[in-house]
Amino acid sequence: MKRKLPAWLLGLACLAPFAAGSTAHAQGYPNRAIKVIVPYSAGGLPDTVARILSKALGDALGQAVYVDNRPGAGGAVAASAILQAPADGYTLLVTDGPMLSITPLLSKKVSYDAGSDFVPVSLVGKAPLFLAVNANVKANTLDELIALAKAKPGSINYGSAGTGSIHHLTAEAMNASLGISMTHVPFKGSANSVPAMIGGQVDLVFASPPSLMGFVKSGQARLLATNSPVRSPLAPQMPALAEKIPGFDFAFTVAVLAKKGTPGDVVTRINAEVDRIVKIPEVIEQLHTAGVDPAGGSPEKLAQALRAEKAAVTNAAARAQLKAE
Repeated sequence: MKRKLPAWLLGLACLAPFAAGSTAHAQGYPNRAIKVIVPYSAGGLPDTVARILSKALGDALGQAVYVDNRPGAGGAVAASAILQAPADGYTLLVTDGPMLSITPLLSKKVSYDAGSDFVPVSLVGKAPLFLAVNANVKANTLDELIALAKAKPGSINYGSAGTGSIHHLTAEAMNASLGISMTHVPFKGSANSVPAMIGGQVDLVFASPPSLMGFVKSGQARLLATNSPVRSPLAPQMPALAEKIPGFDFAFTVAVLAKKGTPGDVVTRINAEVDRIVKIPEVIEQLHTAGVDPAGGSPEKLAQALRAEKAAVTNAAARAQLKAE
């Protein structure tokens, strides 16, 4: 279960090689189209974020920026596309933290190394998951749910997007931290777990806001909390689990990365533009609709966020006794 953390998640020393790059690299950058690879099919959260960024980034850089979906093999297909391209900033990766933290942890077949293959470029934001219960569950608040779980250990079932998913690990971390026991029922993606919660097959789920809000508005589900460290602007009335569990943070990272060896000045240029873009009111609104709390920040800030996410999911996976397969 134990795996050595990627070097760039353990520290920032890996940033030094590209920081020393000559500014000559960026003088003519970009002079042609830029490809943004997404390791998932069209329509998912990283794909939506990539399309939001590509339009604004293209306008800022004066070149076409287009999205190339490369789903499959836990991100290996996308990683292969990145690794086969030159390290020149014309091929970028927009992905979520689980591709870099959970997938390598639970799969022995991963063909990429987050530490040696990629460099952090920009932290787009964090994507919180909300704890939602079926309307028939006799808990209107987080405190009531905790009391119910403690009174009847194992009687509450929670659905997840699959064993080892961030949804599963969030719930297991909550179990361990609060000293409660809820029964895990894995599904194939939130597209199946959320309807199962609405239909009463499971009592609760952790899921992204876009997949829940319609059911909340119709009264078929209730939101009780978020897995982010602070309350989310997506639903500021909902408490963060961190209010009960100090330091609790399983909102996953949404990031821009590049191939290792990309010149530092090119990374700096892209980072500056992305950091500016995610602070534009129109873009903030679009990211909120997609379920992302915009952040921005330096490559160092992204490295720190991914390091924290890796540590959190590694601990949760160990508590859930998950092993690499």
